[in-house]
Amino acid sequence: MERNLNYNFAFLDEGSKREIRRSILHAIAIPGYQVPFGSRELPIGRGWGTGGIQITMSVIGPDDTLKVIDQGSDDSVNAVSIRKLIGTTTGVKTTTDSAEADIIQSRHRIPEEPLRADQVLVLQVPQPEPLRSVDPHEEVTRRLHGDGEYTGIWVNLFERYLQTGSALRGADHPVLTDGRYVMNPSPIPRYDNPKLDHAECLYLFGAGREKKIYAVPPYTKVESLTFDDQPFRREDMSGRKCRLCGAENVYFDEFFDAATGERMFQCSDSGFCKKRREKGGNCHEE
Repeated sequence: MERNLNYNFAFLDEGSKREIRRSILHAIAIPGYQVPFGSRELPIGRGWGTGGIQITMSVIGPDDTLKVIDQGSDDSVNAVSIRKLIGTTTGVKTTTDSAEADIIQSRHRIPEEPLRADQVLVLQVPQPEPLRSVDPHEEVTRRLHGDGEYTGIWVNLFERYLQTGSALRGADHPVLTDGRYVMNPSPIPRYDNPKLDHAECLYLFGAGREKKIYAVPPYTKVESLTFDDQPFRREDMSGRKCRLCGAENVYFDEFFDAATGERMFQCSDSGFCKKRREKGGNCHEE
């Protein structure tokens, strides 16, 4: 993609990118700790991924390859708009193949293919504070993090158990990072939580509206919070198969065929699904 020279490389000015990179280094040094940063104005509304965009713009280089996904899709409005903005102001190569990307920016999903040590996954975060439901005041939640006082989160999980019979959340299920900070893993499905534990890649989390950056460095211990008699479980995807590529044991989107009323499944990770179809085999195109 050709770069638009009317903009600074990656849109942000160099001083802003340096400040964000310093915040990223701080976050990497203390896994799970929320580092405040001066969130900049972007031509995308706050809440639409500005935190993740600022991180990507600050770490991307001319030789990098970028992938942008939204809830697993490469083709959603959010993914296409972000890819166009970053591509226009950098001229970097873009891809839908997770294995080809140096930087992957994502909303609500972690790719199915395991990521490597030379890759960075940037997650957009609408609400970074796992204690916000416990107390609405920032000074209180920061003190609770400092004291390691997470009783409120455990109470919330117990209340959920009493109401639903399970302490597990469908998304945003809190995790303990490096044995110290409880962290919001962003609204990824519970299915993706185990991918954070001792991963080879670097995970960076950006919340533009809340002005926070945090990180999970490679090979960091990440544990999903759960009670001893309520073990953590991923969503059960067994017995399902993608209608397009035939994949099994991945995270699926579910829908019904209006004509037949049949329950159908499709890979949430569209790039993974496309790659399988291109390889042929028992896969088929619609």
